[in-house]
Amino acid sequence: MWPALKHSDVQEVSLFLSITFYVWHLAVGAISIESPQKSLTRSVQDHVFFSVDVTCLGIPTIQWNFMSGVVSRGIGIWQPGVFTNVTVDYRDRVHTYSNGSMGLADLRLQDAGYYVVTVTDASGSSKDAGFVLKVNEILYEDLQYLSVSIVVLGVLAGLLLLCMWLTEKAYRHLKARRRKEQMPENDETELQHL
Repeated sequence: MWPALKHSDVQEVSLFLSITFYVWHLAVGAISIESPQKSLTRSVQDHVFFSVDVTCLGIPTIQWNFMSGVVSRGIGIWQPGVFTNVTVDYRDRVHTYSNGSMGLADLRLQDAGYYVVTVTDASGSSKDAGFVLKVNEILYEDLQYLSVSIVVLGVLAGLLLLCMWLTEKAYRHLKARRRKEQMPENDETELQHL
């Protein structure tokens, strides 16, 4: 029969099996998503890079989704090396990378929200990571446009005032010239004796 095992021997075997299973699970089916930055702030018309480093056994399927208080939609699903299935809303603005990262160009205010990357391995296991994107309006461009408009309008007003002043001067000069031409040169009026 089986030899009698001590309680400490059972614990050691159990610990060994647990560690072996954990290491095997890490080697076979574990998915890792690492990212240096989870919260990003950009300006309108800027671009953003959602940096991730995905590791798993086999070729992962990478899916990006966008969520906000108003809308939730898929951005795209692809595998490294095969960049397909990017939705029409994002097709011209999304750049995909083989490590799972995604770039989004020409940002709009509506792009502010929560971005989720889901990585699925060949066995069907999946893992998510999220990013928060804040998109700011570019106020200095509005102020720059306003200041340039004020300068242009000021220059135009100055030119109009100059034209009016020159026209006034020319008018007075012509009027004085006409008066001078209308006056007789030698006004010899005879005085009559009374």
